[in-house]
Amino acid sequence: MQKIALITGITGQDGSYLAEFLLEKGYEVHGLIRRHSITNTSRIDHIIQSDYYKIKFFLHFADMTDSSNLMRLIAEIRPTEVYNLAAQSHVGISFEVPEYTAEATGVSTLKLLEAIRVNGGNCRYYQASTSELFGGIPETAPQSETTPFYPKSPYGAAKLYSYWITVNYRESYNMFTCNGILFNHESPRRGENFVTRKITLAIANIIAGGQEKLSLGNMNAKRDWGFAGDYIEGMWLMLQQDKPGDYVLATNETHTVREFVEAAFAELGIQIRWEGTGVNEKGYDAETGKLLVDVNPEFYRPAEVEFLWGNCQKAEKELGWKRKVDFKGLVAMMMEADLKEIAGMSCAEYQKKKQKKNEK
Repeated sequence: MQKIALITGITGQDGSYLAEFLLEKGYEVHGLIRRHSITNTSRIDHIIQSDYYKIKFFLHFADMTDSSNLMRLIAEIRPTEVYNLAAQSHVGISFEVPEYTAEATGVSTLKLLEAIRVNGGNCRYYQASTSELFGGIPETAPQSETTPFYPKSPYGAAKLYSYWITVNYRESYNMFTCNGILFNHESPRRGENFVTRKITLAIANIIAGGQEKLSLGNMNAKRDWGFAGDYIEGMWLMLQQDKPGDYVLATNETHTVREFVEAAFAELGIQIRWEGTGVNEKGYDAETGKLLVDVNPEFYRPAEVEFLWGNCQKAEKELGWKRKVDFKGLVAMMMEADLKEIAGMSCAEYQKKKQKKNEK
């Protein structure tokens, strides 16, 4: 039987990797996109321009807040698997648009589940959940499927509703629904307002002469960062099991924002020397003394999530899933991509150029 996948949020980081993954496995893939006056399909343009388009890969205009639209599409597409990745997914921005975040990230999950319940037959459902559910309480780390939830943002609260309504539909209607509690997962396709991408983009701009320094918020925040391309396999594996369940996907290690900054500069052969603490902390090029990093209080959140560290033993044991890209490899991949895009050279080429300059 032909497997048919429906992906919401297909134009995002995870959606684009998942679409590639499923097409390679022979799926027919349908994606939901919102209408924009400016196209935002850059992450999937290579698929649109491939032989898959309109043969195995289809796009449909939709909005996750429009239940009638979702009802119709589920009835027409008849997917065997639905991956709900759509959301207003930026934690900081959720404080600025809390009501929209509740609708687009929380209530929309109910609308999609109800469409599947009414029109979806035996469709299997994956809900993109988040480590923001845990709130980063240090004494709860490492966080697993049994760790109590304590969301600290409108985004986290909206995802909490999505999590429990997914469980509720599983238990109430005997639907195959799964929550993937994914810790931070990054890539060169990460949105530019997420801290990891903000770091690598800023460094590339500094090298290219388009920016003086990198400004950040809480440098002590700890995150469990993995590669998005690894995590989409975990999503798929959840829907291939005999019984539905909820799983944490993580790397089982944690790093501060400061460590990410250090690792990114290190890819260019630049060592950072730190001075000061809190809002007065600054990072200088240890060789030249140039100011490269500072702290801007504007980037602090109203409620900080200090410490996220995942325990994915259940996923490793039951799904056979394990991350492939380590922390250093992730940082190197992102730094390489942004430097090539902005400065037109690789990290190795920059280091050679720098070495020649120092030898003169």
